[in-house]
Amino acid sequence: MNLHAIKAIYVFELARTWRTLFQSIAGPVISTSLYFIVFGAAIGGRFAAVEGVSYGAFLVPGLVMMSVLTESVSNASFGIYMPRYSGTIYELLSAPVSAFETVIGYVGAAATKSVILGTLILLTARLFVDFSIAHPVWMVAFLVMTSVTFSLLGFILGIWADGWEKLQIVPMLIVTPLAFLGGSFYSIGMLPPFWQKVTLFNPVVYLVSGFRWSFYGAADVPVALSLAMVALMMAICLAIVWWIFRTGYKLKN
Repeated sequence: MNLHAIKAIYVFELARTWRTLFQSIAGPVISTSLYFIVFGAAIGGRFAAVEGVSYGAFLVPGLVMMSVLTESVSNASFGIYMPRYSGTIYELLSAPVSAFETVIGYVGAAATKSVILGTLILLTARLFVDFSIAHPVWMVAFLVMTSVTFSLLGFILGIWADGWEKLQIVPMLIVTPLAFLGGSFYSIGMLPPFWQKVTLFNPVVYLVSGFRWSFYGAADVPVALSLAMVALMMAICLAIVWWIFRTGYKLKN
């Protein structure tokens, strides 16, 4: 394995984060803080406890997960799209760097940014609400797995997109609505029975539910099912990435 190549890609992508610190880190943290202020402090006081915790504390896992998955897609898609846009992708393809090493570099950097962002949001949330983490190891596991899975999805999107419009349309019209409808702001048990069944077709529900369980020990769906769904999504994304490099889809032609 070419560790030098992986490190070069990884460090370069992380360096881009520090060059765009406000857009990459500060912006999402400030936006999420506004959710805590409006929903947690202003509106949350009018709600009864949800699943035994205050509404403000109930929001914490959902908002962290929503920010992490959207930023994972955005970071990874932009990271691989820019070399394609500028033409430097051909230098990478002609270098002695395997597809596996390329994916580790780009996806690893995007996932690292998302984990850092999720950690900062958790620290910021302490300023607004009190919350506990019942299963910290599982919390970290869900955070990392979600970051890697959606970074892989973003990597696929960055290769598929052949213009800035396509790069934005999937996060805007698919990922963000799924995140909002995935139980970030509510428990799916609060929905009518019919819509509870419909919501189960949303994969984000399993991510948010599993992550919230790691905080409070309560979940909308079984934790094992949440883990299985994350693993399945990761396996599908890995299979698509393998096919892309196997065929050279939008890379070699």
